[in-house]
Amino acid sequence: MAPEQHDTEIEIRRVRDQQYPPDYRKLRREIGAESIHRVGPGAYALTAAWRGLSSRERHRMRVVEATLRMRRPALVSHFAAASVHRIEILGRWPSRIDVRVDGGSGGRSSGLIRRHGIGVDADAEQWGVHRITTPAQTAIDIAAIADHTQAVVVLDQVLWARRPGGPLATIEELRMLAARRSSSRGRAKIRHALDEATALSDSVRESQSRVLLKRLGFPEPVLQREFTLLDGSTAQTDFYFPEYDHVGEFDGVGKYLDPALLRGRTPADALIEEKDRGDALARIVSRVSRWRTPHLRRPRELYDILVADGLPSRLPPPPRSLQLPR
Repeated sequence: MAPEQHDTEIEIRRVRDQQYPPDYRKLRREIGAESIHRVGPGAYALTAAWRGLSSRERHRMRVVEATLRMRRPALVSHFAAASVHRIEILGRWPSRIDVRVDGGSGGRSSGLIRRHGIGVDADAEQWGVHRITTPAQTAIDIAAIADHTQAVVVLDQVLWARRPGGPLATIEELRMLAARRSSSRGRAKIRHALDEATALSDSVRESQSRVLLKRLGFPEPVLQREFTLLDGSTAQTDFYFPEYDHVGEFDGVGKYLDPALLRGRTPADALIEEKDRGDALARIVSRVSRWRTPHLRRPRELYDILVADGLPSRLPPPPRSLQLPR
């Protein structure tokens, strides 16, 4: 079950605010003692509160602080816009804040801001005194510059059917924006990613798994196939390969640690429940394979798990030395 989506709000102390007069000696002491964290120029948060944020929420806070300091209205875009729209990505968030600028300005970046000179004529909405690209435009912009896996992840996130509040865009909207894109840069990459995008991936790692399964030569799976178990309850699976009656499951640790996913259960309760679910599935299908994040970073291990469990690949195994960055 997907968690409820909301952003955690924390207090930001700003040097320029009258409520927080600048006592620079005290600031230096607090930073040295690691009791406060520098979010941006002149902006600080309690370290304990900062550590409680997800990586996306941290980037969003940096975006907020950076745009508060801008002297002119900007068009927030790419990964900065993704963090605001609650679009998760694969891997680390950028250290700089993305904005779209007029192509004639050169698109040069400096300091905290990364400028993309692809024009300001984009699908956007008002965001305070600034504008921000819509979720659909944001996904297309990222797909144009990211690697294929990241592009599919972001497009899946925007299309996600079970997102609390509903999908952020439709595949038709995305294809329309891709078709009318004025810049030729990244067009082929966008089309390729759109061809693989789906509304059925419930997490970033499911999207990553799907791309990697194809790359490793495994059959195309049915996504989110629901099974009726022997006790009459139902189980929805990440991947199902009908020709081989084989279920594949990405086993993320978040379901055992994230309070939003635990929903009042203890981690031990969640672990036992997941094991019982796996055992019940194994009684009605031929095979159940499970993998975790480390196996996505070391593709040979995922390949070996699935082949050992009886799922054939049309390709030879990748080298053991192959490691993916995230």
